[in-house]
Amino acid sequence: MEKRSLGNSGLQIAPLVFGGNVFGWTVNEGNSFALLDAFLNAGFNCIDTADIYSKWIPGNHGGESETIIGSWMKTRGTRSQVIIATKLGGEMGPGKKGLSKKYIFQAVEDSLNRLQTDYIDLYQSHYDDPETPIEETLEAFAELIKQGKVRAIGASNFELPRLEKSLQISHDLKIPRYESLQPLYNLYDRAGYESTFAPLVEKTGIGVIPYYALASGFLTGKYRSEADLSKSPRGGGNQKYLNERGFKILAALDELAAEYNATPAQISLAWLIARPGITAPIASATDLDQLNDLIAAAQLKLNAEAMEKLDLASA
Repeated sequence: MEKRSLGNSGLQIAPLVFGGNVFGWTVNEGNSFALLDAFLNAGFNCIDTADIYSKWIPGNHGGESETIIGSWMKTRGTRSQVIIATKLGGEMGPGKKGLSKKYIFQAVEDSLNRLQTDYIDLYQSHYDDPETPIEETLEAFAELIKQGKVRAIGASNFELPRLEKSLQISHDLKIPRYESLQPLYNLYDRAGYESTFAPLVEKTGIGVIPYYALASGFLTGKYRSEADLSKSPRGGGNQKYLNERGFKILAALDELAAEYNATPAQISLAWLIARPGITAPIASATDLDQLNDLIAAAQLKLNAEAMEKLDLASA
C-alpha cells in the first residue's frame, strides 16, 4: 500500500483514513473490532477520532470512540502498526473545552487513558479557541511533543486567517507547527476549501485529511430523493444536496462507475485522493461491505478524462 507523508510530521499514512466517529454510535464494540481488523489487514494504517465522539448520543459522555479504539489496540497488540489521530477542544462537560494550556494538559491525559497508549501520533485542535492566545496553545502542544506524548499536531475547522497566524507564530517562536489541516472537502463541497486553503497548502506543504469525504453518504448514490433520506441516522443531512448540481454530480458518478466497474463512492474517493495537496480523505464504514467499497477506492486510478468530467460536473 502506497504511503504518503503528512506535511513535515514524519508520519507516513495510507491514502485513506478511517473515520472513528461511528464507533460507539452506529457501530458497537464487536463490529468496530471487525472493521478495524479488516482495515489494517488491507494495508491501511490511520484512524481518526476525537474525544467528543460520540457525546451526542443519549447516555454517552464522550470518549466512547477512543475507548473502543484503545481496547482494540490492546486486545490485538496493534499499537505500533497504526497512526492514531485524535482531537480536543470540543465541549466534554462544564469547563472542559477549548485550547488553554491547562485544559490541553488535562485532555491529553484523558485521551491517552482511553486509548490505552502513552503517545498520540497526531493531536488536533478540533475547533479554534479565540479566547486563548495562539501562543499559549502552541507552546502547550510543543511541551507535549517534547515530553513524547504527542508526535505531531494538526488543526481542524479553522478559519484561514487563524491558521495562517498559527503557522507564523510557530515559525517565529521556532516551535512545532500544525502539520495537517482537517477541512470539509469533497466532490460537492469544493468552493470553501479550494478558494481559501488550497493556496496555503501548496505554499506551506501541510498535509490535508478532509472530512465528510462522501458528503455524509450523498456521494455513494444512496440518497437520490426525499424518500431516501430516512435510510440512515445521517440521512437527513443530505437534504441540501438534492438539487440540480447534486444530481449532475451523481449522473457523472454513475457514468464513471459503469465505465470503471466501480461504485459512485469509489469514484468520489478516487477523485479526492488524486486531488493536489490531499494526503488522505477520511471516510467511515459501518459494515464490511461498506469498508470493502472504501478499500477498493484507494486502489482506483482515474484517468485525466474522468477527473475532468468530475471537475466539470461539480464546478
